Amino acid sequence: MMDYKYIREHFEAVERNHARRGKTCPPVKDAVALIERRVTAIRELDEKRTAAKVVAAQTKDASKDERAVLVARGKELKGEIKQQEEELSVIERELKGIVRQYPNMLRDDVPDGTDASSNEVVRTWGKPAEHNFEPKDHLALGEALGILDMDRAAKVSGSRFTYLLGDGVRLELALITYAFEKLTARGFTPVIPPHIISTHAMGAMGYLEHGGEEEIYHLKHDDAVLIGTSEQAIGPMHMDEILDGDTLPRRYAGFSPCYRREAGSYGKDVRGILRVHQFDKIEMFSFVSSEQSDTEHEMLLSVQEELMQGLQLPYRVLKLCAGETGAPSARTYDVETWIPSQNQYRETHSTSNTTDFQTRRLNTRVKRKEKMEFAHALNGTAFAIGRMLIAILENGQQADGSVIIPEVLRPFMSGQERLKV
Repeated sequence: MMDYKYIREHFEAVERNHARRGKTCPPVKDAVALIERRVTAIRELDEKRTAAKVVAAQTKDASKDERAVLVARGKELKGEIKQQEEELSVIERELKGIVRQYPNMLRDDVPDGTDASSNEVVRTWGKPAEHNFEPKDHLALGEALGILDMDRAAKVSGSRFTYLLGDGVRLELALITYAFEKLTARGFTPVIPPHIISTHAMGAMGYLEHGGEEEIYHLKHDDAVLIGTSEQAIGPMHMDEILDGDTLPRRYAGFSPCYRREAGSYGKDVRGILRVHQFDKIEMFSFVSSEQSDTEHEMLLSVQEELMQGLQLPYRVLKLCAGETGAPSARTYDVETWIPSQNQYRETHSTSNTTDFQTRRLNTRVKRKEKMEFAHALNGTAFAIGRMLIAILENGQQADGSVIIPEVLRPFMSGQERLKV
């Protein structure tokens, strides 16, 4: 959620931000008008409360006749205060309803544009593998290797689920171990978070507006939801807390299943495990000061690239344009990995700087000497396991149907070099 003071003082910049993103939001002038009313209401309420305290103090030493008048005035002020509080509550509720629809302010370096064609290619690493045979897709490979079974999963759970079996499980565990070795060396604390969080916590993370509601699995009898990424459970860890500035950055690496309805996919990527309702993921999450924010973002991106280069998978880094950047994010980088069967790069990683957009709702603050501010929060994919399995299977496939296991993963698979039929 955006700062009311910022909206009031920079309403034209907020309007331009909406236009850059191509978002239709409630008029900023309506928010500014409510902010002005809120300021006035708070001032008048403070004045009445002060007056009530003065009257209460005078009543103690007043004569009998004076006391009767003062008591009557005290009751009158009490009623006025109650009415003023109710009016302020209405203003607050209406204002919050508007401002919560506003996306975060984009960083200046985010490119303009409305769709993926305007995303900026920052760099490309590695060369796509050249196969002297027609490459198979990951599902055909996985079924032949006996590590993916979507047919039986559909029988049990419905479409877009899978059983991961045998060496597929061992490969996932190897990816997890490899990632956590790298992440702990970078100062990340491993976390296995709750998979179920309250709707209040999810709302504070900003995922119930801007269409996010449709993606979430709700547990309607418990006022709770299933997480779509461990970020949604790690962010609220420090809700309503004040962090010591000397302890920053605080870096967490969460491992969890992720549950997504994929309501907006409209039949896209229905084959295989690229877009499923349940998958495992390792997610990085950082709490930093405002001064550390952009440097931390580049650090998260460097970790993603280090992990990918270790696996020797060809990829490219994109800086998303304004229209492609998610509402909570001020800037987002995507890492796209080469997928041979599709003859194109596909997204496997994302990292976003949400500045104080989420922490303002979470009320997560930082104290440094005499200064108090909202923390900045950042997130980034370490590994979305399913998509990494796709990339490893397709890029490592051989003519005989076997798949070469990346060298960095072999120590975690008892030295095994290939997946074989």
